Amino acid sequence: MSQIIAARFNTFAAADEAKDRLLASGFFNEDITEFFVTPSGQHARYPIGGDTYADPQAKPAGLGATGGGAIGAIAGVVVAGLLTLTLFHSLLTLIVATAVCAYVGSLLGALLLARGGKKTVAPAPPPSLEERQGPHERESGVLLAVHVGSEQRPQVTQMLLDAHGKDVEEAEGLWERGRWADFDPTRMVRPARATAATQ
Repeated sequence: MSQIIAARFNTFAAADEAKDRLLASGFFNEDITEFFVTPSGQHARYPIGGDTYADPQAKPAGLGATGGGAIGAIAGVVVAGLLTLTLFHSLLTLIVATAVCAYVGSLLGALLLARGGKKTVAPAPPPSLEERQGPHERESGVLLAVHVGSEQRPQVTQMLLDAHGKDVEEAEGLWERGRWADFDPTRMVRPARATAATQ
């Protein structure tokens, strides 16, 4: 596995400027790559899109559908029994009313549990620099990644910080043909340690 130092920039122009500084310092073009990282939830990690297999709010929907279906079926038997006794005197009415009520109950149960029932709260403010010292989720932006050797890590980290790179991170990955081949946008950012000055 290769050692990689990367930083997030707001624009390609800012990333290009940092890349030019690295090239001027003796780094090779094939050891530097830049690409745009889409916002969380938009990485298409699954065939139908998204970053996770199921929406967390949708997980209880199956339980709601089962419970709602059972309650609907019981209500259907009661309603159908009353209708059969008073109006229609037919077994077919009992079967149809039970099936319809079970179906409607399963829909209502799934919808009620899928919506969560929790009050929406205002989004939390972005974490401060002090709060981001540990691993944290990756934000959208232009990522400039540099393939480095062990002795170059402090220097590249400081250069990216000096170029106003955000979320400077250290990672291990597969570097092939001048790019970070196994980059995973859903992986947590592991902040890099900077030195007081460039070496």
